[in-house]
Amino acid sequence: QGAQIIVFPEDGIHGFNFTRSSIYPYLDFMPHSHSGKWNPCREPYLFNDTEVIQRLSCMARKNKIFLVANLGTKQPCEHSDPRCPSDGRYQFNTNVALDDEGTLVATYRKHNLYFEYAFDTPPEPDYIFFDTPFAGKFGMFTCFDILFFEPAVNLIRQYNLKQIVYPTAWMNQLPLLSAVEFQQAFATAFNVNILAANIHHPTLGMTGSGIYTPVKSFIYHNMESYGGKLIVAEIPVITPDYKTNLESNERFRENLHDSCRSSTSTSLDDEVCFKEQEETPGRVFEKGNEQSPPPFYAEMMYDNFTFVPVWGEKGELQVCANTLCCYLNYRRAVLTDELYALGVFDGLHTVHGTYYVQACALVKCGGLSFSTCGQEVTDATALIDFQLWGNMSTPYIFPLLLTSGITLDFADHMGWKNHHYFISKNRTSSGLLTAALYGRWYEKD
Repeated sequence: QGAQIIVFPEDGIHGFNFTRSSIYPYLDFMPHSHSGKWNPCREPYLFNDTEVIQRLSCMARKNKIFLVANLGTKQPCEHSDPRCPSDGRYQFNTNVALDDEGTLVATYRKHNLYFEYAFDTPPEPDYIFFDTPFAGKFGMFTCFDILFFEPAVNLIRQYNLKQIVYPTAWMNQLPLLSAVEFQQAFATAFNVNILAANIHHPTLGMTGSGIYTPVKSFIYHNMESYGGKLIVAEIPVITPDYKTNLESNERFRENLHDSCRSSTSTSLDDEVCFKEQEETPGRVFEKGNEQSPPPFYAEMMYDNFTFVPVWGEKGELQVCANTLCCYLNYRRAVLTDELYALGVFDGLHTVHGTYYVQACALVKCGGLSFSTCGQEVTDATALIDFQLWGNMSTPYIFPLLLTSGITLDFADHMGWKNHHYFISKNRTSSGLLTAALYGRWYEKD
């Protein structure tokens, strides 16, 4: 189909549920820093135990395509190294990138392991990218890495990368961390293209791959069938001199209006500028908010969110926790018998990983009782116009917009204004599941 680069999922070669010793026979030896360029297909005898990388190299070479794949690797270490495991070797969850001649151009060792007892965390984070003739530099990291500053965010910021390859074996967690939902939000937040290959394993809740740009996505999410899917798309290359939405965000916090007036209508930055006539977020609540219904508490994503119900055809709501206040203006096209709620969480998430989250989320509840808010819901019919905003304390905000059947939608406007981050949408393309600002306050991890 004329593709220039192909990305395979995490764990796609060796599978799951290994111990440190049971995975050992499947590990390839990986020279850490390949002095000079090594072409495993042409020079198979340079290193022992490199069967998998040789096969991958020959695939890339034969098909004249850049190839990114994930495999297990081993590296012997000296007992004088204080971090050297007792069995005398490191075992890493590794991505490799091979060019269209089959030459090994990059290796990346996963830094943020997700209960992977067969693997070690590398002593230092790898900041890895490789160059291509068709799209410039591609950065590379794996699965759980996407939620952390090191190395993913640091890599993108430090090297101003605009194209990302991302093997993953991601267990979907609704309402805020479904694979396609977060992959798209990451592309939008950093103004990057992402080639995300997720393993397809519905019984483990693993599905959802895509090719994402900041304004469009080509995705596959299917919990019903066991067949995976090859996604092929042609997308525009983002050139690196572009300022990221994030850098714009930081600047716009101060003088959004000026930046907007001077920006041209063709600029991607328009996404974070709003129509001049939109009123300032926060205006509604200066006179106090007697009209807000009383808050209730429910667990969402294993965190204790504070919610207020979203009742009636239209309204204005606010809900706060710690230093974070979330505000919502909404109007429903038609009243349906579905319960929605506006939730806030500002704290350390501690289940299946520890990381600090600031979240403002409008979600569809699982049923009609408050206790169902925060449950995993996949279908909705309500079409809602909304503007959602919060006084976030971190510049790293991932805008989530998920619609019925786990499909994606795109906000009309988003960005900073008056020290609040906002997202707005008139009429989602189908029923609204989740509209959220998912903030990561990395310093507080």
